Amino acid sequence: MDIFRTKSVEQSIRDTEAPEHRLRKQLTAIDLTVFGIGVIVGTGIFVLTGQVAKLTAGPAVALSFVVAAVVCGLAALCYAEFASTIPVAGSAYTFSFATLGEFPAWVIGWDLMLEMALAAAVVAVGWSGYFASLMESIGVSLPAWMAGETPVVNIPAMVVVAVLTVVLMAGIKLSSRVNLVIVIIKVAVILLVIVAGLFFVKTANYTPFIPEPVPTPAVEGLKAPLIQVIFGITPVSFGVIGIFSAAAIVFFAFIGFDIVATAAEETVKPQRDLPRGIIGSLVICTVLYVAVSLVVVGMQPYSELSVKAPLADAFTAVGQNWAATLISIGAIAGLTTVVMILMLGQSRVLFAMCRDGLLPRGLAKVSPRYGTPARLTLIIGVVSMLLAGFIPLGALAELVNIGTLFAFVVVSVGVIILRRTRPDLPRAFRTPMVPLLPILSVLACLYLMLNLPVETWLRFVIWMIIGAVLYFAYGYRHSRAQRAIEPLD
Repeated sequence: MDIFRTKSVEQSIRDTEAPEHRLRKQLTAIDLTVFGIGVIVGTGIFVLTGQVAKLTAGPAVALSFVVAAVVCGLAALCYAEFASTIPVAGSAYTFSFATLGEFPAWVIGWDLMLEMALAAAVVAVGWSGYFASLMESIGVSLPAWMAGETPVVNIPAMVVVAVLTVVLMAGIKLSSRVNLVIVIIKVAVILLVIVAGLFFVKTANYTPFIPEPVPTPAVEGLKAPLIQVIFGITPVSFGVIGIFSAAAIVFFAFIGFDIVATAAEETVKPQRDLPRGIIGSLVICTVLYVAVSLVVVGMQPYSELSVKAPLADAFTAVGQNWAATLISIGAIAGLTTVVMILMLGQSRVLFAMCRDGLLPRGLAKVSPRYGTPARLTLIIGVVSMLLAGFIPLGALAELVNIGTLFAFVVVSVGVIILRRTRPDLPRAFRTPMVPLLPILSVLACLYLMLNLPVETWLRFVIWMIIGAVLYFAYGYRHSRAQRAIEPLD
């Protein structure tokens, strides 16, 4: 039983040329960068900045964003090399198949399925909350059963997923245009908030920039971070250690740049444009995050920031109530593109797995009219609607984080392996300082994973066990590599 058989880069690229499985190449570097910004910039910029400043890092939260950006940047450089070398849909799944083998690739694909499906549903629920709040501000109250704290059926979340499913089915270019319009709106809101906030910044609020460290109460049981259970390290707020603890939290505001790589097959010049899209979106979002964090801690003493809506409340505290409505509009725009691009990424990963036979191959058919995997997109839309509409997802949200970090680790290891096994491959972009930089990426990601609660690790292990059972029950026997079938059905 050869579960570690690899799929050559050449075979991966040949598979993209089969007429019934060929995605349309319509994306440019600008489209990819805007996709990246669209999925990275969500509510984190409006909520997480002040929250972490108050509880963990103080005014030095800007440095926490820089640390998190460096960790993401290490992984982004690895993604950029893979995406330009193997410009095929599937992102980390496809990269793993070329380097580690079929079963590790399945594990990553299963992992990405968890990450993106849950994330899309969680974000859709967040979108519903902001939408209800905005309606309330203009005098329209939505019934509690459909949009309250604990709705029976979350109708707004289901509606936004349904609309975005239709947009995604209608073609990648339409999706990119819709994304561009919404990204322009939310970036404009963020820039306006930054500029307006500068008029209310008091330099005294930046002192001390790095507050004295304070031990936080030890969290016990399954809620405790794994690093605390293994090494007995009690988490610390503030001080230099607090900056790194905060980085483990704000890291999740950057999640999403890897989804740019899932659109590799639909990019006109992937070797050139994918690295630009991945790295460009990460740089732009880092600048926005650092600017917002410096403004919010400058407007109010960090100890007085609210935890629920720090940016909006900071403006309210200086008598600028208009900002709360503006921030709600920015958050709604932000979350709309996040949901759409998560679903886009999910469909392309499943498309690659179905094309390889690890899942039913019939689902990998591309719509002749729209040039998209319409069947898969519809299935993902329905599942995301049901998750967002009926299941309370708060407890599962952290699974998104561990899934992403695990994918980063595998991709970073894969770069080293492919350099050794296929040094002859043309690489339009080369990760610098291999193997040092990928090793640093692995260590940084593992450190952040250790900061996640024990219960998150347990849920992750259970999900992976379910995936392994499914692989041996279906995927292994139906794999194209196993059946040695060249033409696609």
